[in-house]
Amino acid sequence: MIKNFLSQIPYAADLYDAIRPVRPKTRYNLSQLQAHLPGAVADVISGLKSGCADKTEKPKRIVLFATLHYWVEQAAIIGLALRGMGHEVTIAYLPYGDWDKEINAFDLRRQDLYTRRVLKPLKGLVKIVSLLEPGLDAAKERAYSTLVPELEKAVETASAFDTMYTLQVEDFDRDSDLYRLRVARNRQAALAATRFLSESRPETVLVPNGLVTELGIFYQVARHLDLMTVTYEFNDQREQIWLSQNDIVMRQNTDGLWAAKGHVPLTEAEREKIAGLEDARTSAKKYGKGTRFWQDVASVGGETLRADLGLDGRPVVLLATNVLGDSLTLGRNIFTASMAEWIEKTVQYFARRPDVQLVVRVHPGERLMKGPSMLGVIERAVPERPEHLHVIGPNEKVNTYDLMEIAGLGLAYTTTVGMEMAMRGVPVILAGLTHYRGRGFTHDPTTYDEYFGMLDGLLSGSSAGRLDEKQVEAAWNYAYRFFFDFPIDFPWRLMHFWKDYEIWPLARVLSDEGRAEFGKAFDYLAGEPVIW
Repeated sequence: MIKNFLSQIPYAADLYDAIRPVRPKTRYNLSQLQAHLPGAVADVISGLKSGCADKTEKPKRIVLFATLHYWVEQAAIIGLALRGMGHEVTIAYLPYGDWDKEINAFDLRRQDLYTRRVLKPLKGLVKIVSLLEPGLDAAKERAYSTLVPELEKAVETASAFDTMYTLQVEDFDRDSDLYRLRVARNRQAALAATRFLSESRPETVLVPNGLVTELGIFYQVARHLDLMTVTYEFNDQREQIWLSQNDIVMRQNTDGLWAAKGHVPLTEAEREKIAGLEDARTSAKKYGKGTRFWQDVASVGGETLRADLGLDGRPVVLLATNVLGDSLTLGRNIFTASMAEWIEKTVQYFARRPDVQLVVRVHPGERLMKGPSMLGVIERAVPERPEHLHVIGPNEKVNTYDLMEIAGLGLAYTTTVGMEMAMRGVPVILAGLTHYRGRGFTHDPTTYDEYFGMLDGLLSGSSAGRLDEKQVEAAWNYAYRFFFDFPIDFPWRLMHFWKDYEIWPLARVLSDEGRAEFGKAFDYLAGEPVIW
């Protein structure tokens, strides 16, 4: 109540911060950046003076946007790296610590002032712009006080994605406090981004993620203004980055990569490499610089698992689910209203098909989520589940690759399980818009009529059964391209960022060694066309 009252008094937060210039007691925390930034700035200045840095042939005017403290921390270092390579960099930010919680104006202003203090060492190298600050020209402020219909629609869509992502659901109440909060925040961000980008007109806009939170709406504004926009994210491997130009990286658009390399046969070394990755994923091992296990339990073999699950000799169909609300599923509907609807209609179809056995593998990631489970969707769809419908819950210790071994048909929404089944010769029907759809080794319906027609045909044997040698080879080729060519070498991931920075400080990244290792990624982030 006191903070809400103080927020109504002009400059109250500024005065308080001047008296007590410390980090606000909120989640918003830039302490690691504060400790490392002076040294990073010194590295860049040293490199610029010595001529070791500033070697880019095509310097760009770049705007790098960040919100949430962890993205702001990383943006400061990436922005410095780009400056050290010769680009003109502006970091625009919104000083939020949470995307799903209200914050009073007093604390928000203090977080803004705290951010300015921490970023002060960048002065003279990187320009800093807070998008909470209004412009100085009243006439221009009025000009940017409303959004065009296209961006109003983008705000609604982005806010829906934010709500689904936060609650890990597909259906939500548009009168909920969370959705209203996201609409207000995204509209504010859209207005600020429109004003700022229209005035500055950078050559490249750089945005992490580009799908959810204010990151998503900033991307939409940049594209609406027809600005070159690069989005980036991280996979499970250290020292790698995904990036997309004029597209949302979470869509994992591999069209350019596949067009460039899809026709190129794998070398023996490449084949061994992708085989090694598949072996690690199957055997519940980490791979390379990976940080996760893809299975909780080692493989026991398909036939052993068949006996353990009580499956008989009837054909087995494997349906692998995604996690609800995951950023890799948002906006991926083609002919379905939602993934849950597709699963509901599918299990109801198979309930009437006792000639085959359906095994639904609920994504193990559900054990970490707080939203509804696919188990509930299945129970509501088929309250009295027949004996030929088997459901493996997220907590059950079953190796998904053993299920692939005994499956005669695979069903997937966007999960890579569908791609990996095709690598084993199993025909797969895709319901969602995933990156490997349309690559020549999956069945890709665009309506429910096509989907159920494909099911009828494949299960009756009148359609093609196992994939032929050419299709299997295409699946292996694509898998290699996706796992090894699509990621690009990059020094720092978001998770454990400062541990990575200890290995690759800016001085090393800007050296000849660092430029040889990561120069391509920084060039692409700056907007140079990706060459696959």
